Amino acid sequence: MQNVTNLAAPFGSLKPSSRHGKKPVRLSQRLLVISAILLSILLIGVPLLVIFTYAFREGMTVYLTQISQPATLHAIWLTVLTAIVVVPINMVFGICVAWLVTRFRFPGRGLLITFIEIPFSVSPIVAGVTYLFLYGSQGLLGPLLENYDIKIMFTVPAIFLVSLFVTSPFVARELIPLMQAQGSEDEEAAITLGANGLQTFFYVTLPNIRWALLYGAVLCNARVMGEFGAVSVVSGAIRGQTNTLPLQIELLFNDYNVTGAFAASSTLALIAVVTLVLKYLLERKQLV
Repeated sequence: MQNVTNLAAPFGSLKPSSRHGKKPVRLSQRLLVISAILLSILLIGVPLLVIFTYAFREGMTVYLTQISQPATLHAIWLTVLTAIVVVPINMVFGICVAWLVTRFRFPGRGLLITFIEIPFSVSPIVAGVTYLFLYGSQGLLGPLLENYDIKIMFTVPAIFLVSLFVTSPFVARELIPLMQAQGSEDEEAAITLGANGLQTFFYVTLPNIRWALLYGAVLCNARVMGEFGAVSVVSGAIRGQTNTLPLQIELLFNDYNVTGAFAASSTLALIAVVTLVLKYLLERKQLV
């Protein structure tokens, strides 16, 4: 009996140590949470506070005067217009690519997936220069376009083109993993029951991917409105004509109009905050 007790003693002694071992784990978790909160405040909260403080430091009247400048209003309108044009096109493109990649097997499928990722690996400025060399007056297609009196570079369509390129992967990247995980059983069942291709897509596929689709659209919208590098190359930064909001902010800073620059920045920051809120809500919907 004594031997059994002696043998059990070492194992019984493990219980207090396991309880004590939870304390360092909980402490490290708290430290990680505190570190994340502090970093969020320093990297996100403080810059946002500075933007809105400088924007309103001379009063609401000056703020509204700066925002209502024709060049700034045009920049806001052009930024919103670019998002209205680019986001729906990329949604359709993302759905088509995700459907093709996840529902069919064909030679070059892996290459296509890699090709979709190219805009993420290429610098936006490089993308803008590429479009300039392609559609500019001295570019590859420039002489041909001039023969038909078509001008693309340093116009609004050029902004649309580079924005489409830079943001093209966002929707597809959200849909492809989800559609791969879901599989094609629901679509096959619908077709077996007599549904045609359009009915299968609108009544089966689209409801299953709607939250991921909206999530990708929100990310695409945020990137479109904040894009600077590619747009600065192909737009020409013509004040009141081809200036998006990020370019207008830079011009205002270069003109030493600090209040006007921060007023315009506050508009872009407010759009970013709204985008983050939508992103958070969509993430919760996806989890549900």
